[in-house]
Amino acid sequence: MTFDNNALLAVLYGNHDRNLVRIEQLTNAQLSARGNQLAITGTPDDAGVAQKAIASLYERLKRGLSIESADIDAAVRFARSGAEGGDAESIRTRKRTIQARTPGQRGYLAALRERDMVFALGPAGSGKTYLAVAMGVSLLLAGKVERIVLSRPAVEAGERLGFLPGDMKEKIDPYLRPLYDALHDMIPAEQIAHRMESGEIEIAPLAFMRGRTLAHCYVILDEAQNTTPMQMRMFLTRLGEGSRMVITGDPSQTDLPNNQKSGLNDAVETLADVEGVRFVRLTSQDVVRHDLVTRIVDAYDARDKKSKA
Repeated sequence: MTFDNNALLAVLYGNHDRNLVRIEQLTNAQLSARGNQLAITGTPDDAGVAQKAIASLYERLKRGLSIESADIDAAVRFARSGAEGGDAESIRTRKRTIQARTPGQRGYLAALRERDMVFALGPAGSGKTYLAVAMGVSLLLAGKVERIVLSRPAVEAGERLGFLPGDMKEKIDPYLRPLYDALHDMIPAEQIAHRMESGEIEIAPLAFMRGRTLAHCYVILDEAQNTTPMQMRMFLTRLGEGSRMVITGDPSQTDLPNNQKSGLNDAVETLADVEGVRFVRLTSQDVVRHDLVTRIVDAYDARDKKSKA
């Protein structure tokens, strides 16, 4: 490969060529840089993946975007899958531009743009909640919705609200912390506080949804595998005029009693053929946390399949 911009090339390679080292680790190809030329050696498949990933990263730099470690991993994933890069599906928020980092995430973002109700099912770290919050923030900032409503069932690891210390806010905050964390990644803290005071951003446990009609807002139900069928039915029927709804969950990690059917699984079965509802299934290949998380998810999935067999 030959490059025409030495300034961008220094950024592409990284300090002490650390970006090239990472690409070598991910692709099993060998990279050798000399001046503005880069030689790639390896099997046709490995060398092809490395070449596509490097070309994608170089084009990203030419558009004025930065390169982080996660961007390198994403470029290799897209190159290996043969799909277009994730830059085609991105979300702009106050603090950052959020992009799909896997082909599965790209499909998820497309569904969030196109549908009024989306179910996202997948393992921890696959971006289900984070991307849903990002889309909600983007629509709020663009004036396309009036409010964001974030909700979770307060049932985790065998605990119940009544046994926890403090007032109601102190009781529910630990359950909603992942939603707060996602918001802080996208909006300055002082704006979050202001928008929560004004009601533009509302965070509430699922139990507080009964009897409401949610109009002109973006509604997210997180950890939906911990709902009962009755709670899920109640939540889905809150959808009002001009609103969108996203339901996220990992069917393999329910905290409900063993004899209680998950409302998420029940909804997947019941609404499979309902027009206007989109189901997105993410896998361990969409996990964008530490590499070890992907291997952990795969190990548990293999164990579960073996036990079922």
